[in-house]
Amino acid sequence: MQKRLLDHINFPKDLRQLDPEQLPQLAKELRDFIITIVATKEGHLGASLGVIELTLALHYVFDTPHDQLIWDVGHQAYGHKILTGRKDNFHTNRQQGGISGFPNREESEYDTFGVGHSSTSISAGLGMAIASALKGEKKQHIAVIGDASIASGMAFEGLNHAGVTSANLLVILNDNAIGIDPSVGALKQYLTNVKKGKAKQDNIFEALNFNYSGPVDGHNISKLLSELERLKSVDGPKFLHVITTKGKGLQQAEDDQVTYHAPGKFDVITGDVLPKNNLKQAPKFQDVFGHTIVELAKMNTNIVGITPAMPTGSSLKYMMNMIPDRAFDVGIAEQHAVTMAAGMATQGLVPFCNIYSTFLQRAYDQVIHDVALQNLPVIFCLDRAGLVGEDGATHHGVFDLAYLRCIPNMIICAPRNEIELRNIMYTAQLGLKHPIAIRYPRGRGRLLDWKKPFQNLEIGEGLQLKAGSDLAILSIGSMSNNVEDALLLCDHPEQVSHYDMRFVKPLDEPLLHDIFKTHHSLITIEDGVITGGFGGAILEFASRHDYTIPIKTLGLPDRFIEHASVKQQQQSIEIDAEHISDLCNTILLRLL
Repeated sequence: MQKRLLDHINFPKDLRQLDPEQLPQLAKELRDFIITIVATKEGHLGASLGVIELTLALHYVFDTPHDQLIWDVGHQAYGHKILTGRKDNFHTNRQQGGISGFPNREESEYDTFGVGHSSTSISAGLGMAIASALKGEKKQHIAVIGDASIASGMAFEGLNHAGVTSANLLVILNDNAIGIDPSVGALKQYLTNVKKGKAKQDNIFEALNFNYSGPVDGHNISKLLSELERLKSVDGPKFLHVITTKGKGLQQAEDDQVTYHAPGKFDVITGDVLPKNNLKQAPKFQDVFGHTIVELAKMNTNIVGITPAMPTGSSLKYMMNMIPDRAFDVGIAEQHAVTMAAGMATQGLVPFCNIYSTFLQRAYDQVIHDVALQNLPVIFCLDRAGLVGEDGATHHGVFDLAYLRCIPNMIICAPRNEIELRNIMYTAQLGLKHPIAIRYPRGRGRLLDWKKPFQNLEIGEGLQLKAGSDLAILSIGSMSNNVEDALLLCDHPEQVSHYDMRFVKPLDEPLLHDIFKTHHSLITIEDGVITGGFGGAILEFASRHDYTIPIKTLGLPDRFIEHASVKQQQQSIEIDAEHISDLCNTILLRLL
Protein backbone atom coordinates (compact mmCIF):
# COMPACT_ATOMS: atom_id res chain seq x y z
CA MET A 1 0.00 0.00 0.00
CA GLN A 2 1.27 3.45 -0.95
CA LYS A 3 2.04 5.49 2.16
CA ARG A 4 -0.02 8.63 2.71
CA LEU A 5 2.30 11.58 2.25
CA LEU A 6 0.01 14.18 3.81
CA ASP A 7 0.24 12.43 7.18
CA HIS A 8 3.86 13.55 7.39
CA ILE A 9 3.43 17.09 6.08
CA ASN A 10 2.76 19.70 8.76
CA PHE A 11 4.78 22.65 7.50
CA PRO A 12 6.41 23.68 4.20
CA LYS A 13 9.81 22.48 5.45
CA ASP A 14 8.35 18.95 5.47
CA LEU A 15 7.00 19.46 1.96
CA ARG A 16 10.47 20.41 0.69
CA GLN A 17 11.85 17.05 1.80
CA LEU A 18 9.80 15.32 -0.89
CA ASP A 19 11.00 14.58 -4.40
CA PRO A 20 9.22 16.61 -7.08
CA GLU A 21 7.85 13.35 -8.49
CA GLN A 22 5.90 12.82 -5.24
CA LEU A 23 4.00 16.10 -5.46
CA PRO A 24 1.20 14.87 -7.77
CA GLN A 25 0.34 12.20 -5.19
CA LEU A 26 0.35 14.81 -2.44
CA ALA A 27 -1.89 17.03 -4.58
CA LYS A 28 -4.49 14.27 -4.78
CA GLU A 29 -4.29 13.64 -1.04
CA LEU A 30 -4.65 17.33 -0.29
CA ARG A 31 -7.70 17.59 -2.52
CA ASP A 32 -9.29 14.55 -0.89
CA PHE A 33 -8.58 15.99 2.56
CA ILE A 34 -10.30 19.28 1.73
CA ILE A 35 -13.25 17.58 0.05
CA THR A 36 -13.79 15.21 2.99
CA ILE A 37 -13.89 17.99 5.57
CA VAL A 38 -15.81 20.62 3.59
CA ALA A 39 -18.43 17.99 2.68
CA THR A 40 -19.55 17.90 6.33
CA LYS A 41 -18.27 21.16 7.82
CA GLU A 42 -19.12 23.40 4.84
CA GLY A 43 -17.05 26.29 3.53
CA HIS A 44 -15.52 27.48 0.27
CA LEU A 45 -14.56 24.60 -1.97
CA GLY A 46 -14.01 25.22 -5.67
CA ALA A 47 -11.42 27.97 -5.38
CA SER A 48 -9.09 25.94 -3.15
CA LEU A 49 -9.40 22.79 -5.28
CA GLY A 50 -8.33 24.81 -8.30
CA VAL A 51 -4.97 25.93 -6.88
CA ILE A 52 -3.69 22.80 -5.17
CA GLU A 53 -0.75 22.29 -7.56
CA LEU A 54 0.06 26.01 -7.50
CA THR A 55 -0.04 26.04 -3.68
CA LEU A 56 2.30 23.08 -3.46
CA ALA A 57 4.68 24.58 -6.03
CA LEU A 58 4.81 27.95 -4.25
CA HIS A 59 5.64 26.48 -0.85
CA TYR A 60 8.09 24.02 -2.45
CA VAL A 61 10.06 26.62 -4.40
CA PHE A 62 9.93 29.60 -2.07
CA ASP A 63 11.23 29.79 1.49
CA THR A 64 7.96 30.65 3.19
CA PRO A 65 7.37 32.38 5.57
CA HIS A 66 10.68 34.24 4.99
CA ASP A 67 9.54 34.70 1.42
CA GLN A 68 6.16 36.37 1.64
CA LEU A 69 3.12 34.84 -0.03
CA ILE A 70 0.03 37.02 -0.30
CA TRP A 71 -3.33 35.53 -1.29
CA ASP A 72 -6.07 37.68 -2.80
CA VAL A 73 -9.55 37.38 -1.20
CA GLY A 74 -8.53 34.12 0.46
CA HIS A 75 -11.20 31.72 -0.82
CA GLN A 76 -8.41 29.66 -2.36
CA ALA A 77 -6.19 29.41 0.72
CA TYR A 78 -7.42 26.14 2.29
CA GLY A 79 -4.52 24.12 0.88
CA HIS A 80 -2.15 26.82 2.10
CA LYS A 81 -3.61 26.61 5.60
CA ILE A 82 -3.32 22.83 5.74
CA LEU A 83 0.33 22.94 4.67
CA THR A 84 1.22 25.64 7.20
CA GLY A 85 0.53 24.08 10.58
CA ARG A 86 -3.28 23.95 10.56
CA LYS A 87 -3.97 20.50 9.21
CA ASP A 88 -5.00 19.00 12.55
CA ASN A 89 -7.54 21.73 13.30
CA PHE A 90 -8.73 22.38 9.75
CA HIS A 91 -12.01 20.71 10.73
CA THR A 92 -12.71 23.80 12.91
CA ASN A 93 -12.59 26.07 9.84
CA ARG A 94 -15.12 28.96 10.09
CA GLN A 95 -16.54 27.62 13.37
CA GLN A 96 -16.68 29.44 16.67
CA GLY A 97 -13.24 29.27 18.29
CA GLY A 98 -11.77 27.60 15.20
CA ILE A 99 -9.54 28.82 12.41
CA SER A 100 -10.66 31.57 10.06
CA GLY A 101 -11.92 30.82 6.57
CA PHE A 102 -9.53 33.48 5.26
CA PRO A 103 -5.82 34.27 5.77
CA ASN A 104 -5.40 35.96 9.13
CA ARG A 105 -2.16 37.48 10.42
CA GLU A 106 -3.03 36.68 14.03
CA GLU A 107 -3.46 33.01 13.15
CA SER A 108 -0.17 32.20 11.47
CA GLU A 109 3.10 33.79 10.40
CA TYR A 110 2.48 32.19 7.00
CA ASP A 111 -0.59 34.43 6.58
CA THR A 112 1.40 37.52 5.70
CA PHE A 113 -1.62 39.71 4.99
CA GLY A 114 -5.20 39.43 6.22
CA VAL A 115 -7.79 39.36 3.45
CA GLY A 116 -11.48 38.82 2.77
CA HIS A 117 -12.24 41.48 0.19
CA SER A 118 -10.68 41.21 -3.25
CA SER A 119 -7.94 42.92 -5.21
CA THR A 120 -5.63 43.88 -2.34
CA SER A 121 -2.76 41.44 -2.93
CA ILE A 122 -0.75 43.45 -5.48
CA SER A 123 -0.76 46.64 -3.42
CA ALA A 124 0.06 44.78 -0.21
CA GLY A 125 2.77 42.74 -1.90
CA LEU A 126 4.31 45.86 -3.42
CA GLY A 127 4.32 47.54 -0.02
CA MET A 128 6.10 44.54 1.47
CA ALA A 129 8.61 44.41 -1.38
CA ILE A 130 9.46 48.10 -1.07
CA ALA A 131 9.82 47.69 2.71
CA SER A 132 12.21 44.76 2.23
CA ALA A 133 14.31 46.80 -0.20
CA LEU A 134 14.50 49.73 2.21
CA LYS A 135 15.61 47.41 5.01
CA GLY A 136 18.17 45.64 2.84
CA GLU A 137 16.43 42.29 3.13
CA LYS A 138 16.66 39.59 0.46
CA LYS A 139 13.14 38.26 0.14
CA GLN A 140 10.73 37.11 -2.52
CA HIS A 141 7.20 38.58 -2.56
CA ILE A 142 4.46 36.68 -4.37
CA ALA A 143 0.89 37.95 -4.86
CA VAL A 144 -1.66 35.42 -6.11
CA ILE A 145 -4.70 37.09 -7.69
CA GLY A 146 -7.64 35.75 -9.70
CA ASP A 147 -8.81 36.90 -13.12
CA ALA A 148 -11.99 38.36 -11.60
CA SER A 149 -10.10 40.25 -8.87
CA ILE A 150 -7.47 41.68 -11.21
CA ALA A 151 -10.19 43.55 -13.11
CA SER A 152 -10.85 45.68 -10.02
CA GLY A 153 -9.58 49.25 -9.98
CA MET A 154 -7.34 48.72 -6.97
CA ALA A 155 -5.50 45.89 -8.70
CA PHE A 156 -4.81 48.15 -11.66
CA GLU A 157 -3.57 50.86 -9.31
CA GLY A 158 -1.11 48.37 -7.83
CA LEU A 159 0.05 47.16 -11.24
CA ASN A 160 0.44 50.73 -12.45
CA HIS A 161 2.72 51.65 -9.55
CA ALA A 162 4.65 48.38 -9.44
CA GLY A 163 5.54 48.73 -13.12
CA VAL A 164 7.66 51.82 -12.47
CA THR A 165 9.52 50.35 -9.50
CA SER A 166 12.34 47.86 -9.19
CA ALA A 167 10.44 45.97 -6.51
CA ASN A 168 11.04 42.26 -6.22
CA LEU A 169 7.37 41.39 -6.76
CA LEU A 170 5.93 38.37 -8.54
CA VAL A 171 2.25 38.66 -9.47
CA ILE A 172 0.65 35.31 -10.27
CA LEU A 173 -2.62 35.51 -12.17
CA ASN A 174 -4.77 32.52 -11.28
CA ASP A 175 -6.90 32.53 -14.43
CA ASN A 176 -9.94 30.25 -14.22
CA ALA A 177 -12.42 32.61 -15.93
CA ILE A 178 -14.63 32.79 -12.83
CA GLY A 179 -14.86 34.55 -9.50
CA ILE A 180 -17.98 33.49 -7.64
CA ASP A 181 -19.92 34.00 -10.85
CA PRO A 182 -18.29 33.91 -14.32
CA SER A 183 -15.88 36.78 -14.92
CA VAL A 184 -17.10 39.60 -17.13
CA GLY A 185 -15.65 42.51 -19.07
CA ALA A 186 -13.07 43.39 -21.67
CA LEU A 187 -10.12 42.17 -19.59
CA LYS A 188 -11.74 38.74 -19.31
CA GLN A 189 -12.03 38.69 -23.13
CA TYR A 190 -8.42 39.78 -23.44
CA LEU A 191 -7.24 36.96 -21.16
CA THR A 192 -9.29 34.52 -23.22
CA ASN A 193 -7.44 35.72 -26.32
CA VAL A 194 -4.11 35.33 -24.54
CA LYS A 195 -4.97 31.72 -23.74
CA LYS A 196 -5.76 31.18 -27.42
CA GLY A 197 -2.45 32.74 -28.44
CA LYS A 198 -4.09 35.73 -30.11
CA ALA A 199 -2.93 38.56 -27.88
CA LYS A 200 0.66 37.91 -26.76
CA GLN A 201 2.08 40.25 -29.39
CA ASP A 202 0.25 43.13 -27.66
CA ASN A 203 0.54 42.11 -24.02
CA ILE A 204 -1.05 44.51 -21.55
CA PHE A 205 1.15 43.35 -18.67
CA GLU A 206 4.35 43.81 -20.64
CA ALA A 207 3.09 47.28 -21.53
CA LEU A 208 2.95 47.96 -17.77
CA ASN A 209 6.66 47.02 -17.51
CA PHE A 210 6.15 43.56 -16.04
CA ASN A 211 8.32 40.65 -17.13
CA TYR A 212 5.47 38.44 -18.42
CA SER A 213 5.55 34.67 -18.74
CA GLY A 214 2.82 32.18 -19.50
CA PRO A 215 0.21 31.02 -19.90
CA VAL A 216 1.27 27.97 -17.88
CA ASP A 217 -0.88 24.94 -17.08
CA GLY A 218 -1.65 25.42 -13.40
CA HIS A 219 -2.19 21.70 -12.87
CA ASN A 220 1.21 20.65 -14.26
CA ILE A 221 3.45 20.68 -11.21
CA SER A 222 6.70 20.14 -13.07
CA LYS A 223 6.07 23.15 -15.34
CA LEU A 224 5.08 25.28 -12.36
CA LEU A 225 8.21 24.30 -10.45
CA SER A 226 10.43 25.04 -13.43
CA GLU A 227 8.93 28.46 -14.11
CA LEU A 228 8.87 29.52 -10.45
CA GLU A 229 12.52 28.52 -10.04
CA ARG A 230 13.40 30.62 -13.09
CA LEU A 231 11.46 33.63 -11.85
CA LYS A 232 13.27 33.57 -8.50
CA SER A 233 16.36 34.89 -10.25
CA VAL A 234 14.57 37.56 -12.31
CA ASP A 235 14.82 41.05 -10.84
CA GLY A 236 12.01 43.60 -10.76
CA PRO A 237 8.25 43.19 -11.23
CA LYS A 238 7.28 39.85 -12.78
CA PHE A 239 3.97 38.43 -13.96
CA LEU A 240 3.14 34.74 -14.28
CA HIS A 241 -0.10 33.80 -16.03
CA VAL A 242 -1.38 30.44 -14.72
CA ILE A 243 -4.43 28.64 -16.16
CA THR A 244 -6.45 26.60 -13.65
CA THR A 245 -9.84 24.95 -13.38
CA LYS A 246 -11.95 25.97 -10.41
CA GLY A 247 -13.16 22.87 -8.58
CA LYS A 248 -10.42 20.68 -10.09
CA GLY A 249 -10.61 17.09 -8.90
CA LEU A 250 -14.32 16.97 -8.08
CA GLN A 251 -16.34 16.54 -11.24
CA GLN A 252 -19.46 18.25 -9.94
CA ALA A 253 -17.38 21.24 -8.80
CA GLU A 254 -15.81 21.51 -12.24
CA ASP A 255 -19.18 21.24 -13.99
CA ASP A 256 -21.10 23.62 -11.71
CA GLN A 257 -18.53 26.12 -10.52
CA VAL A 258 -21.04 28.65 -9.18
CA THR A 259 -22.81 26.18 -6.85
CA TYR A 260 -19.58 24.55 -5.70
CA HIS A 261 -17.90 27.83 -4.80
CA ALA A 262 -19.49 27.23 -1.39
CA PRO A 263 -21.85 24.27 -1.81
CA GLY A 264 -22.89 23.63 1.77
CA LYS A 265 -22.98 19.98 2.81
CA PHE A 266 -22.49 17.38 0.07
CA ASP A 267 -21.95 13.64 -0.26
CA VAL A 268 -18.23 13.00 0.00
CA ILE A 269 -18.51 9.82 -2.09
CA THR A 270 -20.71 11.00 -4.94
CA GLY A 271 -19.94 14.70 -4.70
CA ASP A 272 -23.63 15.56 -4.97
CA VAL A 273 -25.00 18.41 -2.86
CA LEU A 274 -27.24 16.94 -0.19
CA PRO A 275 -30.95 17.57 -0.85
CA LYS A 276 -32.72 20.13 1.27
CA ASN A 277 -35.75 19.09 3.28
CA ASN A 278 -39.05 19.43 1.48
CA LEU A 279 -40.61 21.69 4.08
CA LYS A 280 -41.88 24.89 2.57
CA GLN A 281 -39.59 27.67 3.74
CA ALA A 282 -39.75 31.41 3.84
CA PRO A 283 -37.70 33.00 1.05
CA LYS A 284 -34.19 34.34 1.26
CA PHE A 285 -34.18 38.12 1.43
CA GLN A 286 -31.95 38.19 -1.66
CA ASP A 287 -34.65 36.32 -3.60
CA VAL A 288 -37.33 38.71 -2.39
CA PHE A 289 -35.19 41.47 -3.88
CA GLY A 290 -34.53 39.49 -7.06
CA HIS A 291 -38.15 38.64 -7.80
CA THR A 292 -39.45 42.04 -6.73
CA ILE A 293 -37.13 44.03 -8.98
CA VAL A 294 -38.32 41.96 -11.94
CA GLU A 295 -41.94 42.76 -11.04
CA LEU A 296 -41.16 46.43 -10.69
CA ALA A 297 -39.03 46.58 -13.84
CA LYS A 298 -41.93 45.22 -15.87
CA MET A 299 -44.09 48.04 -14.50
CA ASN A 300 -41.45 50.78 -14.77
CA THR A 301 -39.26 50.73 -17.89
CA ASN A 302 -36.82 53.21 -16.35
CA ILE A 303 -35.65 50.69 -13.73
CA VAL A 304 -32.16 49.25 -14.18
CA GLY A 305 -30.27 46.81 -11.95
CA ILE A 306 -26.55 46.90 -11.17
CA THR A 307 -24.34 44.50 -9.21
CA PRO A 308 -20.56 44.32 -8.83
CA ALA A 309 -19.83 40.65 -9.60
CA MET A 310 -22.59 39.15 -7.43
CA PRO A 311 -25.54 38.32 -9.73
CA THR A 312 -26.16 34.98 -8.03
CA GLY A 313 -25.47 36.16 -4.48
CA SER A 314 -27.69 39.21 -4.90
CA SER A 315 -30.31 37.38 -7.03
CA LEU A 316 -30.10 40.07 -9.70
CA LYS A 317 -29.63 37.02 -11.93
CA TYR A 318 -33.43 36.83 -12.26
CA MET A 319 -33.52 40.24 -13.93
CA MET A 320 -30.41 39.45 -15.96
CA ASN A 321 -32.18 36.38 -17.34
CA MET A 322 -35.54 38.04 -18.00
CA ILE A 323 -34.59 41.64 -18.87
CA PRO A 324 -30.89 41.36 -19.81
CA ASP A 325 -30.57 44.77 -21.48
CA ARG A 326 -31.44 46.53 -18.21
CA ALA A 327 -29.42 44.46 -15.71
CA PHE A 328 -25.65 44.87 -15.42
CA ASP A 329 -22.88 42.86 -13.79
CA VAL A 330 -19.94 45.29 -13.78
CA GLY A 331 -17.37 42.93 -12.25
CA ILE A 332 -15.54 43.48 -8.95
CA ALA A 333 -15.83 47.24 -9.26
CA GLU A 334 -17.93 48.74 -6.49
CA GLN A 335 -16.69 52.29 -7.10
CA HIS A 336 -17.61 52.05 -10.77
CA ALA A 337 -20.99 50.50 -9.94
CA VAL A 338 -21.95 53.42 -7.69
CA THR A 339 -20.83 56.18 -10.05
CA MET A 340 -22.36 54.41 -13.05
CA ALA A 341 -25.65 54.32 -11.12
CA ALA A 342 -25.25 58.03 -10.43
CA GLY A 343 -24.73 58.69 -14.13
CA MET A 344 -27.86 56.72 -14.98
CA ALA A 345 -29.85 58.67 -12.40
CA THR A 346 -28.88 61.98 -14.03
CA GLN A 347 -30.61 60.74 -17.19
CA GLY A 348 -33.90 59.83 -15.55
CA LEU A 349 -33.30 56.12 -15.06
CA VAL A 350 -34.11 54.46 -11.73
CA PRO A 351 -30.97 52.52 -10.73
CA PHE A 352 -31.18 49.76 -8.13
CA CYS A 353 -27.55 49.29 -7.14
CA ASN A 354 -27.29 46.00 -5.25
CA ILE A 355 -24.09 45.67 -3.23
CA TYR A 356 -23.31 43.60 -0.16
CA SER A 357 -23.16 45.94 2.82
CA THR A 358 -19.54 45.05 3.55
CA PHE A 359 -18.54 45.79 -0.06
CA LEU A 360 -20.23 49.21 -0.22
CA GLN A 361 -17.45 50.31 2.13
CA ARG A 362 -15.15 50.06 -0.89
CA ALA A 363 -17.12 52.81 -2.66
CA TYR A 364 -17.65 55.24 0.21
CA ASP A 365 -16.19 58.25 -1.58
CA GLN A 366 -18.44 57.62 -4.57
CA VAL A 367 -21.52 57.39 -2.34
CA ILE A 368 -20.67 60.78 -0.82
CA HIS A 369 -19.37 62.74 -3.80
CA ASP A 370 -21.04 61.19 -6.82
CA VAL A 371 -24.44 60.36 -5.34
CA ALA A 372 -25.28 62.21 -2.12
CA LEU A 373 -23.55 65.52 -2.89
CA GLN A 374 -25.50 65.72 -6.14
CA ASN A 375 -28.62 64.40 -4.39
CA LEU A 376 -29.20 61.76 -7.05
CA PRO A 377 -31.98 59.25 -6.30
CA VAL A 378 -29.90 56.08 -6.54
CA ILE A 379 -31.50 53.13 -4.74
CA PHE A 380 -28.87 51.15 -2.85
CA CYS A 381 -29.98 47.64 -1.88
CA LEU A 382 -27.54 46.43 0.76
CA ASP A 383 -27.62 42.66 0.99
CA ARG A 384 -25.94 40.73 3.85
CA ALA A 385 -26.45 43.62 6.28
CA GLY A 386 -25.76 42.82 9.91
CA LEU A 387 -23.91 39.77 11.19
CA VAL A 388 -23.30 37.15 8.50
CA GLY A 389 -21.96 34.21 10.47
CA GLU A 390 -19.11 31.94 9.43
CA ASP A 391 -17.41 34.32 6.98
CA GLY A 392 -16.57 36.45 9.98
CA ALA A 393 -15.18 39.93 10.48
CA THR A 394 -14.31 40.67 6.86
CA HIS A 395 -17.87 40.08 5.67
CA HIS A 396 -20.15 41.45 8.39
CA GLY A 397 -22.37 44.27 7.13
CA VAL A 398 -22.36 46.07 10.46
CA PHE A 399 -20.91 49.49 9.68
CA ASP A 400 -23.45 50.71 7.12
CA LEU A 401 -25.89 52.43 9.47
CA ALA A 402 -23.04 54.40 11.03
CA TYR A 403 -21.15 55.31 7.87
CA LEU A 404 -24.28 56.22 5.91
CA ARG A 405 -26.11 58.09 8.68
CA CYS A 406 -23.57 60.90 8.66
CA ILE A 407 -24.02 61.60 4.93
CA PRO A 408 -26.38 64.48 4.06
CA ASN A 409 -29.35 63.71 1.77
CA MET A 410 -29.21 59.96 2.48
CA ILE A 411 -32.39 58.07 3.40
CA ILE A 412 -31.72 54.86 5.34
CA CYS A 413 -34.35 52.14 5.67
CA ALA A 414 -34.13 48.67 7.25
CA PRO A 415 -37.30 46.65 6.51
CA ARG A 416 -38.10 44.10 9.20
CA ASN A 417 -39.54 41.45 6.86
CA GLU A 418 -40.11 40.42 3.27
CA ILE A 419 -43.30 42.44 2.75
CA GLU A 420 -41.66 45.58 4.06
CA LEU A 421 -38.71 45.02 1.70
CA ARG A 422 -41.06 44.76 -1.26
CA ASN A 423 -42.95 47.87 -0.22
CA ILE A 424 -39.89 50.08 0.26
CA MET A 425 -38.53 48.95 -3.11
CA TYR A 426 -41.90 49.84 -4.65
CA THR A 427 -41.95 53.19 -2.86
CA ALA A 428 -38.40 54.07 -3.89
CA GLN A 429 -39.02 53.55 -7.59
CA LEU A 430 -42.08 55.82 -7.54
CA GLY A 431 -39.68 58.73 -7.33
CA LEU A 432 -37.67 60.05 -4.38
CA LYS A 433 -35.88 63.36 -4.04
CA HIS A 434 -32.90 61.75 -2.33
CA PRO A 435 -30.75 58.61 -2.52
CA ILE A 436 -31.89 55.74 -0.33
CA ALA A 437 -30.10 52.77 1.24
CA ILE A 438 -32.27 49.72 1.92
CA ARG A 439 -30.50 47.17 4.10
CA TYR A 440 -31.55 43.58 4.70
CA PRO A 441 -29.90 40.49 6.19
CA ARG A 442 -28.37 37.32 4.84
CA GLY A 443 -30.60 34.28 4.90
CA ARG A 444 -34.32 33.67 5.10
CA GLY A 445 -37.17 35.68 6.48
CA ARG A 446 -40.13 34.22 8.35
CA LEU A 447 -43.10 34.81 6.05
CA LEU A 448 -44.44 32.16 3.68
CA ASP A 449 -47.14 34.40 2.24
CA TRP A 450 -44.99 37.39 1.30
CA LYS A 451 -46.07 38.29 -2.24
CA LYS A 452 -48.66 40.84 -1.21
CA PRO A 453 -49.90 43.77 -3.32
CA PHE A 454 -47.50 46.69 -3.17
CA GLN A 455 -48.13 49.52 -0.73
CA ASN A 456 -46.56 52.97 -0.73
CA LEU A 457 -44.68 53.64 2.52
CA GLU A 458 -44.33 57.06 4.09
CA ILE A 459 -40.62 57.90 4.21
CA GLY A 460 -39.48 58.31 7.81
CA GLU A 461 -42.55 56.72 9.39
CA GLY A 462 -42.14 54.18 12.17
CA LEU A 463 -44.71 51.68 13.43
CA GLN A 464 -45.90 50.47 16.81
CA LEU A 465 -46.00 46.68 16.81
CA LYS A 466 -47.03 46.21 20.44
CA ALA A 467 -48.32 48.55 23.12
CA GLY A 468 -47.04 48.50 26.71
CA SER A 469 -47.02 50.74 29.75
CA ASP A 470 -43.45 51.28 30.97
CA LEU A 471 -40.58 50.12 28.77
CA ALA A 472 -40.24 50.86 25.04
CA ILE A 473 -38.03 48.79 22.74
CA LEU A 474 -37.06 50.43 19.47
CA SER A 475 -35.78 47.99 16.86
CA ILE A 476 -34.53 48.43 13.33
CA GLY A 477 -34.72 45.84 10.58
CA SER A 478 -34.84 42.11 11.25
CA MET A 479 -33.87 42.68 14.89
CA SER A 480 -37.63 42.99 15.27
CA ASN A 481 -37.74 39.18 15.26
CA ASN A 482 -35.40 38.94 18.24
CA VAL A 483 -37.54 41.42 20.16
CA GLU A 484 -40.75 39.53 19.37
CA ASP A 485 -39.12 36.29 20.55
CA ALA A 486 -37.82 38.03 23.68
CA LEU A 487 -41.27 39.30 24.60
CA LEU A 488 -42.53 35.71 24.63
CA LEU A 489 -39.95 35.01 27.34
CA CYS A 490 -40.43 38.24 29.30
CA ASP A 491 -42.01 38.07 32.76
CA HIS A 492 -44.27 41.08 32.18
CA PRO A 493 -44.73 41.62 28.45
CA GLU A 494 -47.75 43.84 29.08
CA GLN A 495 -45.35 46.49 30.38
CA VAL A 496 -43.28 46.53 27.20
CA SER A 497 -43.99 48.43 23.98
CA HIS A 498 -42.26 47.46 20.73
CA TYR A 499 -41.68 49.85 17.85
CA ASP A 500 -40.26 49.08 14.43
CA MET A 501 -38.68 52.41 13.52
CA ARG A 502 -38.16 51.31 9.89
CA PHE A 503 -36.00 54.36 9.08
CA VAL A 504 -32.74 55.34 10.71
CA LYS A 505 -32.77 58.52 8.63
CA PRO A 506 -35.04 60.43 8.73
CA LEU A 507 -36.26 59.38 12.16
CA ASP A 508 -39.97 59.46 12.94
CA GLU A 509 -39.72 62.40 15.37
CA PRO A 510 -43.45 62.73 16.16
CA LEU A 511 -43.49 59.04 17.12
CA LEU A 512 -40.32 59.45 19.19
CA HIS A 513 -41.79 62.39 21.11
CA ASP A 514 -44.80 60.23 21.95
CA ILE A 515 -42.57 57.33 23.04
CA PHE A 516 -40.41 59.47 25.30
CA LYS A 517 -43.44 61.13 26.90
CA THR A 518 -45.31 57.87 27.64
CA HIS A 519 -42.55 55.49 28.81
CA HIS A 520 -40.14 55.37 31.74
CA SER A 521 -37.25 53.56 30.09
CA LEU A 522 -36.09 52.73 26.58
CA ILE A 523 -33.99 50.11 24.74
CA THR A 524 -32.65 50.42 21.19
CA ILE A 525 -31.47 47.35 19.31
CA GLU A 526 -29.64 46.99 16.02
CA ASP A 527 -27.39 44.47 14.28
CA GLY A 528 -24.85 47.17 13.54
CA VAL A 529 -22.15 48.97 15.46
CA ILE A 530 -23.37 51.01 18.43
CA THR A 531 -20.84 53.76 17.72
CA GLY A 532 -22.60 56.15 15.38
CA GLY A 533 -25.45 53.79 14.66
CA PHE A 534 -29.21 53.68 15.19
CA GLY A 535 -28.96 53.84 18.99
CA GLY A 536 -26.72 56.87 18.64
CA ALA A 537 -29.37 58.58 16.54
CA ILE A 538 -31.94 58.03 19.32
CA LEU A 539 -29.52 59.35 21.96
CA GLU A 540 -28.91 62.45 19.85
CA PHE A 541 -32.66 63.00 19.54
CA ALA A 542 -33.07 62.69 23.31
CA SER A 543 -30.24 65.15 23.90
CA ARG A 544 -31.64 67.71 21.47
CA HIS A 545 -35.02 67.61 23.17
CA ASP A 546 -33.81 67.30 26.79
CA TYR A 547 -35.36 63.90 27.45
CA THR A 548 -33.77 62.24 30.47
CA ILE A 549 -35.31 58.76 30.72
CA PRO A 550 -32.75 55.92 30.83
CA ILE A 551 -31.76 54.60 27.39
CA LYS A 552 -29.92 51.30 26.85
CA THR A 553 -28.35 50.82 23.40
CA LEU A 554 -27.84 47.25 22.18
CA GLY A 555 -25.71 46.39 19.16
CA LEU A 556 -22.15 45.58 18.26
CA PRO A 557 -19.45 46.77 20.68
CA ASP A 558 -16.28 48.49 19.52
CA ARG A 559 -14.50 45.33 18.41
CA PHE A 560 -14.55 43.01 15.42
CA ILE A 561 -16.78 39.96 15.77
CA GLU A 562 -15.09 36.71 14.75
CA HIS A 563 -16.54 33.82 12.76
CA ALA A 564 -19.28 31.65 14.28
CA SER A 565 -22.93 31.05 13.51
CA VAL A 566 -25.14 34.14 13.51
CA LYS A 567 -26.91 32.81 16.60
CA GLN A 568 -23.61 32.36 18.42
CA GLN A 569 -22.48 35.82 17.39
CA GLN A 570 -25.72 37.40 18.61
CA GLN A 571 -25.39 35.54 21.90
CA SER A 572 -21.80 36.71 22.32
CA ILE A 573 -22.84 40.38 22.12
CA GLU A 574 -26.16 39.86 23.94
CA ILE A 575 -28.61 40.83 21.20
CA ASP A 576 -30.33 37.42 21.08
CA ALA A 577 -33.85 36.91 22.40
CA GLU A 578 -32.78 35.43 25.74
CA HIS A 579 -30.47 38.32 26.63
CA ILE A 580 -33.04 40.89 25.51
CA SER A 581 -35.65 39.21 27.70
CA ASP A 582 -33.29 39.19 30.69
CA LEU A 583 -32.57 42.89 30.18
CA CYS A 584 -36.29 43.67 30.01
CA ASN A 585 -36.89 41.83 33.27
CA THR A 586 -34.03 43.68 34.96
CA ILE A 587 -35.25 47.09 33.82
CA LEU A 588 -38.86 46.36 34.78
CA LEU A 589 -37.77 45.32 38.27
CA ARG A 590 -36.02 48.67 38.70
CA LEU A 591 -39.18 50.48 37.62
CA LEU A 592 -41.32 48.79 40.28
